[in-house]
Amino acid sequence: MCKLFINADADLWSSTTHSLRIDGMVTSVRLENAYWGLLTEIGARDGLTVTQLITRLYQESINVGHDVANFTSFLRVCALRYQALLLNGDIPAQAEVSIASLDSDRILQNESKLANRGVH
Repeated sequence: MCKLFINADADLWSSTTHSLRIDGMVTSVRLENAYWGLLTEIGARDGLTVTQLITRLYQESINVGHDVANFTSFLRVCALRYQALLLNGDIPAQAEVSIASLDSDRILQNESKLANRGVH
């Protein structure tokens, strides 16, 4: 079983640090390359660079009152949620369908209903 993971391309779990400017402040984000790939894919769906996506995620998180003290973990979870939503069919596989065009309220309601039934 583990061979599927152990013999994967080691570049996937190698980390890369990106320096970026958010609200005028220079910061660095260090993530495994697999996450950078997913964040790049997410941003591309809406015509954003990965830096623009990360900036937007940060700003929108702050605007709704989230504590983003562990922002790197938040980005990892965003990438994993993206994959899960793709697998569930909540996000269409066609890359030309933007994330912004999706009915996020409906998707979140469906997730909530499933969670209340104990389905994950």
